[in-house]
Amino acid sequence: QVPLLESGGGSVEAGGSLSLSCATTADTYRGYCMGWFRQSPNQAREAVAGLYLGGGGTYYEDSVEGRFTISVHKDNAKNTLYLQMNNLKPEDTAMYYCAASTFDMGRLLTAPSEYNHWGPGTQVTVSS
Repeated sequence: QVPLLESGGGSVEAGGSLSLSCATTADTYRGYCMGWFRQSPNQAREAVAGLYLGGGGTYYEDSVEGRFTISVHKDNAKNTLYLQMNNLKPEDTAMYYCAASTFDMGRLLTAPSEYNHWGPGTQVTVSS
């Protein structure tokens, strides 16, 4: 089991910034992928950014490229995943979820179905 808990969501005006954090007490091993997903009402959950801890590769959805940055801080048994979001736009409004995958596919995973551990989510609202 990989316990995940997001924090840092909130409301901000367009052009503003927010930083999301995802704390886990689970050890991360080379096979893990961790990522951030978002879901708006009546929309499918989509990958926003991902990180392959085995090889260090990253993924960004096209609309957030250059505005969002994913990173991970490893501290013994406590690992924290971050998502720095700058120049936020109203279309970034969604519930944001942290996720981890224990499927060691040897590559960066981006489909929600490839992730088997999820946090409860944190709401991000961007007003125009």
